[in-house]
Amino acid sequence: MKEGPLSVRETKELLSRLGHRPRHALGQNYLVDGNIVRKSLELGDVRAGDVVVEVGPGLGTLTRTLLTAGAEVHAVEADPAMAAHLREFMAEKLGHGFFLVEGDAVESPLADLRDPADGSFKVIANLPYAISTPWMDAVCRGPHPSVMVLMLQREAAERLTAQVGGAHWSAATAQVSLAFEKVRIHPVPGQSFNPPPKVDSCLLALRRRPDARRLSPRAREVARMLFTLRRKQLGASVRTLFPEAADVRAWLAGLGAYGLGPTARPQEVPAEAWLGL
Repeated sequence: MKEGPLSVRETKELLSRLGHRPRHALGQNYLVDGNIVRKSLELGDVRAGDVVVEVGPGLGTLTRTLLTAGAEVHAVEADPAMAAHLREFMAEKLGHGFFLVEGDAVESPLADLRDPADGSFKVIANLPYAISTPWMDAVCRGPHPSVMVLMLQREAAERLTAQVGGAHWSAATAQVSLAFEKVRIHPVPGQSFNPPPKVDSCLLALRRRPDARRLSPRAREVARMLFTLRRKQLGASVRTLFPEAADVRAWLAGLGAYGLGPTARPQEVPAEAWLGL
């Protein structure tokens, strides 16, 4: 196994040898900048012995760097062609430091890890925009990693770290803010990928809060539904969406503790308030 990240030339040669064309539907823009690969490990403070979940390993440029650093890597890859390549290329590591799941990252957000303790693992993810919100929703349900370093479209990173009251505050953002704090957003230029994406990208580093909390299934359900009517006042939305729900009416009445009432809108509700459901 070659150590370290793949260069631009090596990436193009490997794609040609595999007869593989990057698939836009899967968000396949392969990282070819070794400095960004190394920055991912730096932001994640990856050390020998760490257990790391990798989402979308693709050709394995980040995977090999993680393995070289001494991490145990649990990866989930949606593309059958890339999964087959990884099995062949990482054959000597399969089951001995490298564990691969072929499938949808939303259905297997932590690859093959089963019931790890909060803070016992890290996540390095190259997330396609289409799955960033549902994948994060699955991760926030727990267990929570100690650190996440996410390659995202810049817009997605800003949405996930938005502030209460802003246009991007959402049910997903509230969940993220209860469990993680933003450490850093590191810009990633388009030429760091093959092919270059048409949008701005970044590395988003998140750290698990010491008092990390989770929304209940009921809170997630209610929040998601109320945010579908984000322009409407909560009182009217509750009457429309939950006319017979005593628990939601009681929650609405309790918003007075946060200086809010029935005329407030969902984006004005702080994350902690949703814990009342």
